Amino acid sequence: MIEDKVLDTIKKYNMINKFDKKILVAVSGGYDSTCLLYLLNEIKSSLDIEIYVAHINHCLRQNAMLDEQYVMDTCKKLNIECFVQRVDVEKYARDSKVSLEMAGRKARYEVLDNIAKKCNCTKIATAHNANDNAETILLNIFRGTGLNGLKGIKKIRQNKYIRPIIEITRDEINQYLQKNNIEPRLDESNLENEYRRNKIRNDMIPYIKENFNSNIIGTLNKMSDIICADDEYINSNVEKIYKLDIIIENDNNIILNGKKILQYEENIQKRLILKCIEKLNGTTIHIEEVNVIDILKIVKNNIGNKYIIPTKGLKVYYNKGKIYFTKI
Repeated sequence: MIEDKVLDTIKKYNMINKFDKKILVAVSGGYDSTCLLYLLNEIKSSLDIEIYVAHINHCLRQNAMLDEQYVMDTCKKLNIECFVQRVDVEKYARDSKVSLEMAGRKARYEVLDNIAKKCNCTKIATAHNANDNAETILLNIFRGTGLNGLKGIKKIRQNKYIRPIIEITRDEINQYLQKNNIEPRLDESNLENEYRRNKIRNDMIPYIKENFNSNIIGTLNKMSDIICADDEYINSNVEKIYKLDIIIENDNNIILNGKKILQYEENIQKRLILKCIEKLNGTTIHIEEVNVIDILKIVKNNIGNKYIIPTKGLKVYYNKGKIYFTKI
């Protein structure tokens, strides 16, 4: 049963432990997040947890208010406390000078963090599933990723964001919803090929299934698990090196010993740089190989009068043998 499969995933990756008593569930009202909500509500007694719901209205779609009402009605039916917040994502994008997609993501996580603090939730559950993971891997391949991108979506991020249905396919989600006569809201934007992810979801994966591999979702997820295991081993060694070469680490700055870093293989150098970016930025999403190479160039060429901005809000520069990662 799908409930057992979700329980197994939660236990396998220790997503929810004995100290986690309150879990915030991000619910858009769509198929995936509605399925997540109902599943967690079914198994919450087995996990000894309370569930709260957060719904973020991005104020972008014509039916956004209907989605909001659906989530509130569902929570009322399930007797779950629901927190709703509206965010003008278009204004957020303009003010932050980022894409609409990035603005939506940043705003969403900011709101989730705030609501989690408000209701003392130690974990935030999102509805990323096996299909999302496969799509992310393909997207990363087209961007020219390394091993980190081939890992796909992290099961747990920052020891806070958890993905309980990451091993559940979209077909399984639809079957569960149909079996239980649950009718979520349909996000029409998922049917449009304006974004690259939608093109992969709507065009590429069906084509691969028909012509190359009918189980491409399972294949990509299995590959992801293998790479995650290998990458974990490599990262454990990088962590040891990082601790040796770190000079300063706080919420706004990381300083590394640049001269010592140059003694390592280039692959280790790149991983150390990515590690610093992730620690300060919370993610390496949208950090590409060229960004890391540019940082290494100023270190290798001892260029002290140039800085790199690999992502908005973060500056990297080299001075007197030290690499500075600074929030701006």
